[in-house]
Amino acid sequence: MDLATLWFLIVGFFFIGYFVLDGFDFGVGMSLPFLGKDDTDRRQIINTIGPVWDLNETWLIVAGASLFAAFPYWYATLFSGFYLALLLILVALILRGVSFEYRHQGRSPEWSAAFDRMIVIGSAVPALLWGVAFANIVQGTPIDEAGNFTGTLFTLLNPYGLLGGLTTLLLFFTHGVQFVALKTDGELRERARALAARAGIATIVVAAAFLTWTVLAHLGAPHAALIAALAAAAALTLIGATLANRAGREGWAFGLSAVTTLLAVATILAAMFPNVMPSTIDPAYSLTIENASSTEYTLQVMTWVAVFMIPLVLLYQGWTYWVFRKRVTRASIPVGAAH
Repeated sequence: MDLATLWFLIVGFFFIGYFVLDGFDFGVGMSLPFLGKDDTDRRQIINTIGPVWDLNETWLIVAGASLFAAFPYWYATLFSGFYLALLLILVALILRGVSFEYRHQGRSPEWSAAFDRMIVIGSAVPALLWGVAFANIVQGTPIDEAGNFTGTLFTLLNPYGLLGGLTTLLLFFTHGVQFVALKTDGELRERARALAARAGIATIVVAAAFLTWTVLAHLGAPHAALIAALAAAAALTLIGATLANRAGREGWAFGLSAVTTLLAVATILAAMFPNVMPSTIDPAYSLTIENASSTEYTLQVMTWVAVFMIPLVLLYQGWTYWVFRKRVTRASIPVGAAH
């Protein structure tokens, strides 16, 4: 395996980590109006991700930095062509982060309600647009011979792209609600399990349609069998997560949901390979792993850094989740405080 292919896998690993971890953050944020019957419920829901949401978000920074360093031409085309969609994602993430920090600063219900709405919007917009963006990368976009994206935001809002966005929206929502069920107690836990059961059915239907479309569109690819196998595995684990939730096994449900997200993103990456930005104008204009990567020396230096840093990141992430592994109970929410 050459270094360019290795770094395609490493960048893919960082994006998988981001979608698995920040994905349930998005789902928790979107669940507020469905699960939060009063302010204590909403504070309890927010506190399930309070210690980890910002750590989860750093995976996006690492993924973006790795993409910039390892594949500068891919980075340039992606961020210039998809700039409006990515700007909307950035603004939404800022709104969500600000809301987590400032929700508790006021003392009126209106203040908290305004920031709760911002949390919902700041969670739903990225959950939708990330799916739209990656679906379009797989499908191909109008890229000219200079590597410039010649379309607009509306070019991305095609049936396949929108189906991809709806898939990630529902997948992250279900993933997040299962996390709420895993991390809370009492009535809120039961409501979360019931909502996850309903959301799981909708997610299975939409995700099956998207994965089937993806598999059928790549039947002629050299690695079509791998794409089909990953898609089938994602479907099975999603069904397993739904069944585990119905059986009251929140840990299994959340774990299988995480594996579903991993496999779904792996399906997308397999469908892309060896392209990173396929061109719908002319296949010769497509950006590939080879023509979009940095120099061999740059990739060598990055590889040695990754060998030492990735294990440390994983150890720290695991330690953080172990420290905050206990359920957030209703009794742990102080009366009269917003956090």
